[in-house]
Amino acid sequence: MIPYGRQDISEADIRAVEEVLRSDWLTQGPAVERFEKAVADYCGAKYAVAVNSATSALHLACLAAELGEGDRMWTSPNTFVASANCGRYCGAEVDFVDIDPATYNLSQERLEEKLARAERSGTLPKVLIPVHFAGQPCQMAEIGELAGRYGVTVIEDASHAVGAVYRGAKVGACGHSSMTVFSFHPVKIMTTGEGGMVLTNDTALYERLLRLRSHGITRDEGQMEGPSEGAWYYQQIELGYNYRMTDLQAALGTSQLERLAEFLARRRALALRYDQLLGDLPVTLPRLHPHCESSWHLYVVQVRAESRRQVFDALRAGGIGVNVHYIPVHLQPYYRRQGFKPGDFPVAENYYAGAISLPLHAGLTDGQQDEVVGALRKALP
Repeated sequence: MIPYGRQDISEADIRAVEEVLRSDWLTQGPAVERFEKAVADYCGAKYAVAVNSATSALHLACLAAELGEGDRMWTSPNTFVASANCGRYCGAEVDFVDIDPATYNLSQERLEEKLARAERSGTLPKVLIPVHFAGQPCQMAEIGELAGRYGVTVIEDASHAVGAVYRGAKVGACGHSSMTVFSFHPVKIMTTGEGGMVLTNDTALYERLLRLRSHGITRDEGQMEGPSEGAWYYQQIELGYNYRMTDLQAALGTSQLERLAEFLARRRALALRYDQLLGDLPVTLPRLHPHCESSWHLYVVQVRAESRRQVFDALRAGGIGVNVHYIPVHLQPYYRRQGFKPGDFPVAENYYAGAISLPLHAGLTDGQQDEVVGALRKALP
């Protein structure tokens, strides 16, 4: 089976983890801070907070933005459920903004229309989470301007987009948002096993993210209610979580970051090669916005909806580990019970009906890619 995504682990990665295993710190040690600084420096952000998953990162970002009961949060329906669930964890009402038919990202045109309606009805969201689907950044300048006009906090879900570039800046620089979230799951661009990160340029948000990551506890006397009682002393000043990343994960992440340029170059070369190899087939290829340089987490083609299942099953049967990204979140049973129904976000639903994600990862060889293309050619009706 040729998987749609897979980690690429080197001997240097293994040595980095082994060094931590032989050290005095397995968690809450110096490797985490080194990893955070390395990612922040790479992206051009002031601060980074490493956590145990991107889902945790999204949750903490929403909490840091003070999302809570009675508030509203909007995101894209074309994403993994975590992008919406983080709002529900905070007690907020979740809604969606339909996607652009060309990029499959949240549509700024639909967002502008929906914000205007929400202002008239008094139902503006407190938080907006645009998702950089497949590694292509959303149109953040326009989205950020709209959010600022209506007083909405923007959290970028860049789980797919480590290394992507928007208008000359790395995704994660937070030039048009308050916070950005990365994922380091094994099928993503780089991995820590499981893991995630929140980046921000706001000192107050950074300090709150640090507290929330570790039970809401602080040892900083400046944040305490009353004086410290000694070097052992700490205070829990709010309700937080144990969302910490281990030093083992952070060491792997730092080592992987050193290979990120290599990973990105290979993914971009494979995407270009797919464009060339698939050009004569009756499929719709992914399209990029001119201001964006994708990290190419996914390469998604569109086939005719009526034949998608047939094509998918034939590819899987032939050893090609294709997948589908994503079932629109509003069609999941949990969200249908919140009142959503088919037809609410027709562009996302139409996209989903024909989507197939082809294998794409840094370890994919040209020969394997040729196999994928040959199998797709045979499977298409």
